Amino acid sequence: MIEIILPPTVVAVDTTDDPADAGLHPEEEEVVRKAVDKRRREFTTGRTCARRALGLLGLPPAPIPQGARGEPVWPEGVVGSITHCAGYRGAVLGRTSNVAAIGIDAEPNERLPDGVLDAVTSEGERRAIIEALRSHPGVHWDRMLFCAKETVYKVWFPLAGRWLGFEDAEVTINPLTGAFEARLLVEGPSVNGGALTRLTGRWLVKNGLILTAIVLPAG
Repeated sequence: MIEIILPPTVVAVDTTDDPADAGLHPEEEEVVRKAVDKRRREFTTGRTCARRALGLLGLPPAPIPQGARGEPVWPEGVVGSITHCAGYRGAVLGRTSNVAAIGIDAEPNERLPDGVLDAVTSEGERRAIIEALRSHPGVHWDRMLFCAKETVYKVWFPLAGRWLGFEDAEVTINPLTGAFEARLLVEGPSVNGGALTRLTGRWLVKNGLILTAIVLPAG
């Protein structure tokens, strides 16, 4: 499903259930050794999607351990992103020769819990969300904004190696074109010969889900 909003330079595998035959490598097993069943199933299916995506790149299956911030650690020459929520798990991968970074996120198309919107948005972003809810009420734009900011962080962290707060990126969503843009409010890493200041992505609402994706080209 997420491939609808992706460029041809990457590959995607996603699913709406947890395959009974999905398994983990020992390095991955250690991550969820003490996890509750829900977390274990999400993690296992996400890694299974990622390994299938490696196959689409023509690469052998490999363990995908977890880094210090919970980020996937990819095989050499590969970048990617994994996401999961209720009813959805997905992975998007690309080769470093084509792609500098990838971020994806999935959320239910539902209103954010009370208090979350104020915690993750600026006053200007909230005004835009109110207007979008008024003009296009079929989408929970507050959740969309949260999803987009999670996607921005997933692109940022592998490149910068440091935290990016919700308040450190201002996101503008276009309800008509299926696109969004993030303006970084802190100094970004050097990418493709210049400082990273903006990211552009795409969004999709389908089957009760909100999906967002950013694919930053290399070179």
